[in-house]
Amino acid sequence: MPWMQNRDLPIIIQGGMGVAVSDWRLASAVARLGQFGVVSGTALDVVLVRRLQAGDIGGHIRRAASHFPVPGVMKSVFDRYFVEGGRQLRERFKSMPMGRLKPSRNLLDLQVLSNFVEVFLAKEGHDGLVGINLLTKVQAPTIPSLYGAMLAGVDAVLMGAGIPKEIPGVLDKLAGGEAAELRLDVKGADRDNPFWLRFDPAEYCRGDALKPKRPKFFPIISSAVLATMLSKKASGRIDGFIVEGPTAGGHNAPPRGKLQLSGEGEPVYGERDVADLEAISAVGLPFWVAGSYAEPQRVVEALDAGATGVQVGTAFAYTEESGFSEEIKAAVLKKSRAGEVEVFTDPLASPTGFPFKVVPIEHTVADQATYEKRDRVCDLGYLRTPYAIDGDTVGWRCASEPVQDFERKGGDVEETVGRKCVCNALMSSIELGQIQKSGGQELPLVTSGDDVAHIARFLRPGAETYTAADVIDYLLRDVVAQ
Repeated sequence: MPWMQNRDLPIIIQGGMGVAVSDWRLASAVARLGQFGVVSGTALDVVLVRRLQAGDIGGHIRRAASHFPVPGVMKSVFDRYFVEGGRQLRERFKSMPMGRLKPSRNLLDLQVLSNFVEVFLAKEGHDGLVGINLLTKVQAPTIPSLYGAMLAGVDAVLMGAGIPKEIPGVLDKLAGGEAAELRLDVKGADRDNPFWLRFDPAEYCRGDALKPKRPKFFPIISSAVLATMLSKKASGRIDGFIVEGPTAGGHNAPPRGKLQLSGEGEPVYGERDVADLEAISAVGLPFWVAGSYAEPQRVVEALDAGATGVQVGTAFAYTEESGFSEEIKAAVLKKSRAGEVEVFTDPLASPTGFPFKVVPIEHTVADQATYEKRDRVCDLGYLRTPYAIDGDTVGWRCASEPVQDFERKGGDVEETVGRKCVCNALMSSIELGQIQKSGGQELPLVTSGDDVAHIARFLRPGAETYTAADVIDYLLRDVVAQ
């Protein structure tokens, strides 16, 4: 069988989902079971800050941060943000700096340390494989985030929501202890006068640069064309691909060609959006397929098509080990058992412009009327778009911020229609939601792939919850049999 040649690599990659939905606990559980665990690297700096203000329950951050190799960083961060015993109920989380072209030392410390901590905890106590998932679209924290993950020994970097062709070269530079640069995509910028994000390990380490190992790099793609382009034109070595279809959760690639919406208002995907696995296999690199592959027969189907394995997200998102709140897990599992879960691919919700999968459940901002009661505010800013001011300065705007602010910054008011504050909503999904200045509580937004409709199949008879081990046993059932 063609898949036998790749048995030295794990068959299952666990998806890097949301903001800390695939956190260190889930990634650790998957890696300990011999598969590829993945932590989400999105907004880990604010996750760290809020976990510290919640009192660092279990002392896990303190334990991991004590191993951070750059002196003084742990003390600086803890002095600013750690609250012994946790903040008071209904007390607002302390704010932190938002991403920028030239970040402060405080922000760099948060970005590097948070990624180090998450990967360290995921890898602690075993020799399994752990990767980190970052969004190409969220550029400002990318290089320091990568460096922090690399200092903790991350085994692979996965990146989608864009075309990450510059990242392999960045990994090479960081592994060599050299300064790395990433061109910032700035609207209205002069092509001949680009803006660059820069990070210097020697400067950050205040002396000799630490030189961590270079992780593997797996871009997340949706077509053979992109696989071929990246394999030839990326700035460094590509080690494999995640081939993601439009039924996967989170941000999806937009349909190819002119955007058409269904009667329900969802983007319409067609044959052109189905990846040519034969052509991708011909590139000669390992690849995993994603998007409704959480069935034993589909795993075998993928292997027989030349894939190394599958990436599965949604099935792991509702395990005991995932970062979703217990209320969200229970609500979605109950709806799944009753056959009442529906997923809406929202073309407008995300300010990035990428279609975004939403699970409409009660007490979330999936309901437009509920969302419109929220005071529009942009205080996290991960999905902001940089734009040029007078050709030589970078400004930042978000289609989900207050409309008058967006217009004042040169944005088109039509771009604000239907947009949601994905950043704050995803934080609320893991019980780290902010209390607004008005006193209102930020509400969650749940994202999952189409497979969420059937996740109750992982529940054992009489059980209310299931584990990562249950998912892996189920997925590999037919592979083991062969």
